[in-house]
Amino acid sequence: MPSFVITEKCDGCKALDKTACQHICPNDLMVLDKVQMKAYNREPEMCWECYNCVKICPTQAVEVRGYADFVPLGAAVTPMRGTDSIMWTVKFRNGTLKRFKFPIRTTEEGKAVPDGGFGPGDANLKNQMLFTEPASAGMPTIPSLKK
Repeated sequence: MPSFVITEKCDGCKALDKTACQHICPNDLMVLDKVQMKAYNREPEMCWECYNCVKICPTQAVEVRGYADFVPLGAAVTPMRGTDSIMWTVKFRNGTLKRFKFPIRTTEEGKAVPDGGFGPGDANLKNQMLFTEPASAGMPTIPSLKK
């Protein structure tokens, strides 16, 4: 299910030019209704359900149905963003609450290293050591599909 905005909670990010959910949406789906000063998802069928808008909303006005791989049908998932972590609260249909806290990346905008600091990236594919495959890969043979 795509993201949706609870209009009673949305304050349009205090009437700024661009809301937080507009800024973070990778598919540019979230927009601000200038008349009501509320955000909404203009094309729900295109939503990736990436949770970016849910996590960044300062008023917790954006919701997305929880994925079945971590919450059962009917459970509600609510993130609470702090300065260094996100506290996920899962409320099950029977009223049970579970909370999970995960750290967030605190890299300043524009300061992230493209390869994450793990090496030269694609240059490894041109490394002359690869001519010894499968031995350099630590396998007795290169796996293949039998026809």
